[in-house]
Amino acid sequence: MSLLNDLINLNLSDVTEKIIAEYIWIGGSGMDLRSKARTLSAPVSDPSKLPKWNYDGSSTGQAPGEDSEVILYPQAIFPDPFRRGNHILVMCDAYTPAGEPIPTNKRYDAAKIFSRPEVAAEEPWYGIEQEYTLLQKDVKWPLGWPVGGFPGPQGPYYCGIGADKAFGREIVDAHYKACLYAGINVSGINGEVMPGQWEFQVGPSVGISAGDQLWVARYILERITEIAGVVVSFDPKPIQVTQLLFMLLFSLSTQPLCGYGGYEIIKKAIEKLGLRHKHHIAAYGEGNERRLTGKHETADINTFLWGVANRGASIRVGRDTEKEGKGYFEDRRPASNMDPYVVTSMIAETTILWKP
Repeated sequence: MSLLNDLINLNLSDVTEKIIAEYIWIGGSGMDLRSKARTLSAPVSDPSKLPKWNYDGSSTGQAPGEDSEVILYPQAIFPDPFRRGNHILVMCDAYTPAGEPIPTNKRYDAAKIFSRPEVAAEEPWYGIEQEYTLLQKDVKWPLGWPVGGFPGPQGPYYCGIGADKAFGREIVDAHYKACLYAGINVSGINGEVMPGQWEFQVGPSVGISAGDQLWVARYILERITEIAGVVVSFDPKPIQVTQLLFMLLFSLSTQPLCGYGGYEIIKKAIEKLGLRHKHHIAAYGEGNERRLTGKHETADINTFLWGVANRGASIRVGRDTEKEGKGYFEDRRPASNMDPYVVTSMIAETTILWKP
């Protein structure tokens, strides 16, 4: 085993300039991540200098067998925390051989929205809170839960410490450091309200980079749990227990929201979000109706409401934002399994571009 570890950790820069690039893309479910590696002759730092690549889309549910080739376009580069050195992770999106984005390529439309001059001028900054659950591999039951049984009541687990309260911390800390190594702007982590449930925060990140960073952070987490022999779930309600609800919280700020009179602009943005509530809910993740029940710090899925410091609202505004008259707001509706390309661009489109 030690020889295997030695080989895995070989420093190729001692003998060659060649590097390994791990190309990452989103699979046919819209939530599964895929990747494969290729050798490059020298280090690359600009994604536009990377070669396009292809894969068998019939094996990922993204193309028919008789015309299965799908083309990967490199879009963002991150240092590889697994191979290290000059090796890289490459976030890609996927196209037909004719150059058309395939249906699961949500990045394409998001990039078009973020490249609009009106959006770029406001410089939308996102903070994303990603909740997830660590599951025992063979039984798909959360870490820290008795198999087939349930833990004690909520209370001791949120930000808890101790062997009877925090389960999987070594995975969480490994993920935290690996993301920072990769240049992902992870701003924090914490244990959540049930055993085996954790959260990490990405941001602030600007525009399309928020989606790139969250997808690669998810990829890194999947790889680490693979090594640890644990399964990670992003399902908004992985266990059918009333109080267990997982979300992905979006904070948004722009140049106008942070400036003089920003609070009034925030209220106008929230009003627009309310008018397009059903449109947003439809795109905010699978299974969200199991979470947005109007209970346990959620608003009912059919109801839009906002408030200051109200965790049961669709949109929450912080006390500091109200007091200072500028700042940011939180959209609490997205499920933990949503596509960040879809949600970030939709929020920008509604609050900046859309005219009621």
